[in-house]
Amino acid sequence: MQIYNTMTRQKEELKPITPGTVKIYACGPTVYNLIHIGNARALCVFDTLRRYLEFRGYKVFYVQNFTDVDDKIIKKANELGKTAHEVSENAIREYFTDADGLNVRRADVHPKVTENMDIIIDIVKTLIEKGFAYEADGDVYFETSKFPEYGKLSHMPLEDLQAGARIEVGEKKRDPMDFAVWKAAKPGEPYWDSPFGKGRPGWHIECSAMSRHYIGDTIDIHGGGADLIFPHHENEIAQSEAYLGHKWCNYWFHILHLNTNSGKMSKSKGEFLTVSLLESKGYDPLVYRFFCLQSHYRKSLVFTYENLDNAKTAYNKLTARIAQLMADKKPDEVVELEDFEKFKGSFKAALDDDINTSNAITVLYDVLKADTNNETKLALIEDFDKVLSLGLIEAAKKLSADGEEDIPEEVKVLVEERKAARKAKDFAKADELRDKIGELGYIVEETRQGTKIKKK
Repeated sequence: MQIYNTMTRQKEELKPITPGTVKIYACGPTVYNLIHIGNARALCVFDTLRRYLEFRGYKVFYVQNFTDVDDKIIKKANELGKTAHEVSENAIREYFTDADGLNVRRADVHPKVTENMDIIIDIVKTLIEKGFAYEADGDVYFETSKFPEYGKLSHMPLEDLQAGARIEVGEKKRDPMDFAVWKAAKPGEPYWDSPFGKGRPGWHIECSAMSRHYIGDTIDIHGGGADLIFPHHENEIAQSEAYLGHKWCNYWFHILHLNTNSGKMSKSKGEFLTVSLLESKGYDPLVYRFFCLQSHYRKSLVFTYENLDNAKTAYNKLTARIAQLMADKKPDEVVELEDFEKFKGSFKAALDDDINTSNAITVLYDVLKADTNNETKLALIEDFDKVLSLGLIEAAKKLSADGEEDIPEEVKVLVEERKAARKAKDFAKADELRDKIGELGYIVEETRQGTKIKKK
């Protein structure tokens, strides 16, 4: 299995630290608002990665954090007249509602910053003791000049990084490149007691602390959206490896942005689309997951309603075709093992190549077109959907149940008689039966997916 490593800028064979087990840490949301559909893309990709590793037989330990104390959360709380805790807990509840709708499984652990303050403070103390961090009037900064490899993930020359760095009002850094690992408390803000004074963590230190606490001193895969490469993940590497004294993470996995016609979707812009908004417009969240997986995660995905409508049409046709397979399956059919293994091999080959979900979905369509029996096709679709998690079998069953519930038995009998007439090439009788079906208030149509019946 090959996976693209942002650190080396190339695909590499996945070699877990512990054979048979893959340890993953994914950066979760700052919980001050609903997640937007760009965040949701990353959720779907990481969920697919996790499911595929399990599909291949790995045991996966997956950690995704919640940043539940932050300037944005405090600002939102002040605007609403609530506590930061109330704002973050409400956002976390909404996050899980969206994740559930997307068929994204819970992580093994969802640590929160506020519940792991002691381990964060301990790492800050050690960084000061080792000479990598310094105190300045209650703040604590990591001194980037003490870490010679700073910039190795983003592959940016130090002079370029320095050109974009600056010292904000109130900061007492020794160098614009330095970043906060602890922030002194301001009036009215939540705070924790520490050896450096009352305050709260900087953004980056939380992931270094919680990944080590829940996973250990080394991680197989760490990542998130591509916008986190710099400064967040660059800073995580510097402070983690300064603390540990050795390499911290083997593979860096980053998902490219979701773009709209106005550019990259971002919560900070204040204009963004949410999963719940798409639902309110009649889009099943699994249609959005399908939309995301149709594109490779390292390609920018352009969201428009036209593109989403195309995905919805494709998804509906796909589930309708699967429903037809179920209806046409003969009782004595068994899985053709040779065909099953052939297509399963193609599916694995697609995902072994850096989680190429686009090619994996192409294999799904190849199965539908294959010259094999329906039982084999359905077994393959069910197997593939353990990874893609698009709810295909469930949607097809619901489609069949909904359709059968509305159609009277008399109409069903006439439809079956018409099928037999068409098969016998008695088209005059088939037309006569179609007219009878019409008199009962139903339309019968022949489509690529089979015979369709609907009310007039």
